[in-house]
Amino acid sequence: MKKIVITGAGNGIGMATAKACVDAGYFVIAADKDAAGLRDLQGEIPVSRLETYHVDFSKADVYKSFIGNLYKHHSALDGLINNAGLYHGKSVYDYSDEEIEEIWAVNLKSLIYLSKDFAQREVHAPHIRSIINITSVAGEVGSMDALYGATKAGVIGLTKANAWNFAPRVRVNAVSPALIRNTSIHDRIPEHRRREYERQEILKDPIEPSGVADVILFLLSAQSRHLTGKVIAVDNGAYPR
Repeated sequence: MKKIVITGAGNGIGMATAKACVDAGYFVIAADKDAAGLRDLQGEIPVSRLETYHVDFSKADVYKSFIGNLYKHHSALDGLINNAGLYHGKSVYDYSDEEIEEIWAVNLKSLIYLSKDFAQREVHAPHIRSIINITSVAGEVGSMDALYGATKAGVIGLTKANAWNFAPRVRVNAVSPALIRNTSIHDRIPEHRRREYERQEILKDPIEPSGVADVILFLLSAQSRHLTGKVIAVDNGAYPR
């Protein structure tokens, strides 16, 4: 059974992806600092298909050791979904030094370590492995939350660079959602920004986390075997780019 690591799996896109992966036949290794969310996940997925870790990816000792520790119990991993992220929805002037360091660590720095540690161990894998990074439209067109937008732009750059660094055995792609309902950050987006996102959508079926999970599953699968270094928008056609 193929094994997929998902960070930020306790809610929203991460939880939807964990459920979709199990439905598709994968074994899921789910990590999040949201203990309640992980318990909810455990209530919906059989223990034979799920392993959970209550961890905080803002901590250097966590993101520097997490993948290595998994290989003490698993001989191989097939995919890594870097989904954990923070969004505060406020002006750069209002960030404390501690918040700046935290969002930099969770949204970008942790991805550097998780990705390289995964790829280093799977570089000689007999079958192609896959890393999928969750970025945001904010990383492509900007954000009123400058720190969020900057870190998500960094994720795009890291995706493209690591596609080169980890080829040919590990593919690296990114998913770039726009306005996704029923996530931990949706209600933090200022109302005027939500209205702007909605105005720009040319498809009117509201995007739910499960819709993003569908795209992630495609990028995990052999159907996307010719894709690496790509950023796939999930945005109902908003912000043509």
